[in-house]
Amino acid sequence: MNVLTTARLRLVPFQDDHLDGLNEINADPDVMRFLSGPETREQTMAVIARVKSRWSELGYSWWSFIEHSTGELVGAGAIQNLRRVSAPEPDLTCPLEIGWRLKRGRWGQGLASEAAQAMAGFAFDSLRADEVYAVCHPDNLASARVMQRLGMQHGGLQDWYGKPLTTYQLSAAAWRDAVGHRPSR
Repeated sequence: MNVLTTARLRLVPFQDDHLDGLNEINADPDVMRFLSGPETREQTMAVIARVKSRWSELGYSWWSFIEHSTGELVGAGAIQNLRRVSAPEPDLTCPLEIGWRLKRGRWGQGLASEAAQAMAGFAFDSLRADEVYAVCHPDNLASARVMQRLGMQHGGLQDWYGKPLTTYQLSAAAWRDAVGHRPSR
């Protein structure tokens, strides 16, 4: 299992028992305002099933962020393939994307940056990705700041998921230079 650990979080691939915590996040209109909009419990259940399948098929997908100190599910994040159109199935011809979302009460605490560092490390060290992208709605300045803290380079507005999104990119070489990583063998 591809569990990642940070100082404050354990990143665990989606599991059925994460349903309540994930749906609490995904049903929150404030959390989802720049994404696809709030989800029903049934939609979150379907997402968990899809994500579990992707982990089996691809070896990457979405993690739940579990806080060490409380055991609480406080967010979610992914390494997945970008899509040119809004569709549920991955487009393996598109580059890898790193993404995240946090429970509203956990915004502004550095948890997204902490998780993003771990997920980027997974993409570069385990998946041997040459680069990762991140995208956000042009008004989602908080997400853009996480991308900047990760060391990503601004690529302007590009069309992803059928709409113009602010796009950032990070190469494996820049990642390793910035954080002193060397590829594991």
